[in-house]
Amino acid sequence: DKITLPLAPLVASFGVAVPQLSGRGLGHTGGTLDKLESIPGWRAALSNEEMTAQLRDVGAVICAAGSGLAPADKKLYALRDVTGTVEAIPLIASSIMSKKIAEGTDSLVLDVKFGSGAFMRDVDRARELARTMVALGTDSGVATTALLTNMDTPLGLAIGNANEVRESVEVLAGGGPADVVELTLALAREMLALAGQPDADVEAALADGRAMDSWRAMILAQSGDPDAELPAPRETHTVTAPRAGVVTRMEALPFGVAAWRLGAGRARAEDPVIHAAGIDLHVKPGDSVAAGAPLFTLSAQDAARFPRALDALENAWEIGDAELSRTPIVLERITA
Repeated sequence: DKITLPLAPLVASFGVAVPQLSGRGLGHTGGTLDKLESIPGWRAALSNEEMTAQLRDVGAVICAAGSGLAPADKKLYALRDVTGTVEAIPLIASSIMSKKIAEGTDSLVLDVKFGSGAFMRDVDRARELARTMVALGTDSGVATTALLTNMDTPLGLAIGNANEVRESVEVLAGGGPADVVELTLALAREMLALAGQPDADVEAALADGRAMDSWRAMILAQSGDPDAELPAPRETHTVTAPRAGVVTRMEALPFGVAAWRLGAGRARAEDPVIHAAGIDLHVKPGDSVAAGAPLFTLSAQDAARFPRALDALENAWEIGDAELSRTPIVLERITA
């Protein structure tokens, strides 16, 4: 998820160690490592010694999990696959939490999503998963809380890899889309409260450049160039509003599928990712538009990818006449 990118350095700017073991995307789900690898030189693979040193010197690290972390999980997942229990909440919770507990953290904040673009589309199942994970963490001696957050519509304006890094840098510079900022701040406050800093002024750290300094140090520590130009697409295609009105719906899942078809994701674990591919939204649900106004722009290295991406988006958005009340991003806070 894109929130990891601004969140880790923001919290680290308060002197809190933030180890984030992340994964790669598969299908419509984006991978944090894929996003960061759009930065020239950046590397995901760190040894335990390198990770520990970076946490000590910089405070934040986002890297790939080694094969030695919770090794039984892979075998249990294979069993779940053949026994029809992939969707079993207790087994999902134990798979996630085994890795989090193995990291050795003192406290943990979980962002549990629900809605169209989430693994748990149903809010009640997402709530059950969150409660189960909070209980597992607490019982294992890790102070754990969870935020139940809405993923019915795309978060922010960028969907992809390089464009999401650009968006994260905007947030760290004190700007960025309001919903990305809102969720980043909410999670940062939770993390800092568990770390003993309940009164930390997280908004100030974005405004005064401390969070950006942490970002730059984190990227440099993993051989990346924070000043390098990010990959740009060769081809773009903009979809415009067929009539004036109010954007009433932009569904997260089909936009994720479309970005995948443009090359931003992979069908198999070994497939390459095109870092410049993706979608940039120009409007969000609730925005008023004029006829002919741009709604979103598709980006790819090959224009032949546009038709299949547009097929995925055929019923993904809607323009109506009624004003739309904005849905809160954070639905609920769950504690032990």
